[in-house]
Amino acid sequence: MNAYDEIRQAAVRLIEERKIDPHKSKDQTRALAGEVVDDYQRRAHLGTIRALRDPGEMVNRVVRSILEFGPLTELFDRPDVEEIFIEGSRVSYIDGTGSLKALTVPTTERENRQVITRLLAETDRHLDTANPIVQARILGGTARLTAVIGPIADQISATVRRYALRKETLSSMVELGSLTPAAAGFLWAVMQTNMSVLISGPPGAGKTSMLAAMLTAAPSTHCLRCCEEVRELHIPITHGSYYESRPATLDGSGEISLRDLVKVVLAMRPDRIVVGEVRGSEAFELTRAVNAGCGFACTVHANSARDALNAIVNAALMAGENVSEPIVRKVFAASIDYVVHLGRDAVAANDGSGLRRQVMELLAVVPTMSDDFSTEKLFDRERLGKPLEWTGLLPPPQAVGIIEQTLPEGMTLRAILEGRVSPL
Repeated sequence: MNAYDEIRQAAVRLIEERKIDPHKSKDQTRALAGEVVDDYQRRAHLGTIRALRDPGEMVNRVVRSILEFGPLTELFDRPDVEEIFIEGSRVSYIDGTGSLKALTVPTTERENRQVITRLLAETDRHLDTANPIVQARILGGTARLTAVIGPIADQISATVRRYALRKETLSSMVELGSLTPAAAGFLWAVMQTNMSVLISGPPGAGKTSMLAAMLTAAPSTHCLRCCEEVRELHIPITHGSYYESRPATLDGSGEISLRDLVKVVLAMRPDRIVVGEVRGSEAFELTRAVNAGCGFACTVHANSARDALNAIVNAALMAGENVSEPIVRKVFAASIDYVVHLGRDAVAANDGSGLRRQVMELLAVVPTMSDDFSTEKLFDRERLGKPLEWTGLLPPPQAVGIIEQTLPEGMTLRAILEGRVSPL
């Protein structure tokens, strides 16, 4: 254990023993840290350990750690850290290269629990035995915390996901290699309409980033109603608003679910309803978007574009509305226009280039008389790293007509797909 870790842990122990609240007694906390550093220097002068070069800087460092986020403070300061995992006393993280690394600073489960409590202090959420599961926006809305404690988990288990600070656009997706100019141009054209789009992929594939990029392409005159359990989207909206679900209070009242939000915004004349992540009964309310005359855009966990269509049907059936699967499937077959599926590397490359997150396929859902989905693949990528290629197919004629009504004069959808022109 190095000097900093030893001094920090000694200071934390003293704070607990003396029952000091660091945030209410900052001067006392600094004085206590000074005591620990002085004691360390005295022992160093006896020759048992090496003396500190700058005791004052060590005091500042320890105080900052205690007042902020303990041993995790430096991780939160690093812009390249994408995700942080806490499992009891163990902390690991994923950096900008996509590699999973262990935190070298030793921590205890108690310290990590205190960090979670401090992160939640800025929110209206609580983590205790009555509420052993919590999700919340933290760090000024720049990250999402998911935490679980006993009796649900045998130790504290938490994940902090940092949001990308850069503004995602379809052009930036081309620069990152996720899209080709032709595919990005096509998605731009789709977003000029109120057609419905499903974005799918495994966890960490970049679904929310792709959704954000597509939403930035929507006309400023479109009314966007964005519903999320925990807000992750941060694009500017000229017309419309963001809505966030709320858990029940301690007495079990006051819950506002994602399904409740979708019900409400359906009555607010949206051009497009946005659901950050569809996992349950809120999917059933999206079937009502057909009657409301609006489109929707949402993400769903799935291993392929076809699986995504089945996933949203299964989620809608969770609503328990006594509607048969064939009917739900038929409604979604008529309301979903396109599926954008993303993939990612299972592990980061050894060259430090990071995880690849790329669009693997783009499907058009075509009209059919049956109760099942009929699809045509417009773009396809054989595997990660290979080019995303247009298959030569166009969307259904009616869809082409709708899209071309919104394009700049003289521009056609075929010209965009062939890469001869770009609306970006």
